[in-house]
Amino acid sequence: MSVTVNGLDELKKLSGSDLGTSEWIEVTQDRIGTFADATGDHQWIHVDPERAAAGPFGAPIAHGYLTLSLFIPLFTELLDVQGVTTKVNYGLNKVRFPSPVKAGSRIRLAARLAEVEEVPGGVQIAVDGTIEIEGGAKPAAVLQSLSRFYA
Repeated sequence: MSVTVNGLDELKKLSGSDLGTSEWIEVTQDRIGTFADATGDHQWIHVDPERAAAGPFGAPIAHGYLTLSLFIPLFTELLDVQGVTTKVNYGLNKVRFPSPVKAGSRIRLAARLAEVEEVPGGVQIAVDGTIEIEGGAKPAAVLQSLSRFYA
C-alpha cells in the first residue's frame, strides 16, 4: 500500500498517520556479501556460511547496518511525496537491532508518520519504523528516521 501526497501541505496533514507495511523482501547471502564488499566488513558471521552455521545464530546473519539501509527502499513503497524539489535523509533517532536477520529471511517495514514539522524551506518528518522478520518473534530493527522535503 502506498500513500501519495502532492506537496508539503498534504504531507503535513498526514502527521500521526499509520503508513502500513511494505512488501516482503528477501535478504540473500549474495546481498550480505555485496554489503560486506561495499563496507569492508567481512566478519565471518556474515560471509562464511559454514562457520556461521556453527556460530551463535546457526546461520550467517545480515549486518545490522545492511538491515538499516533497507529502510529507504522499503519506506519508498509506503510514502510517495510529489511536488517537492528535494528529498534528503536527515538522520536517525534511537536505532536498535533486537533480532538478527539470518541469510534467506524475508523482512518488511511497518511505519508510522510520527511528526511533520516546518524547517526553513520545507518540512522535516519523523517516521517510526519497525523492520519485521517474517515469522520472527522480535523485529530486526526499531528506529525513528528523519527526512527533509523542500518545496
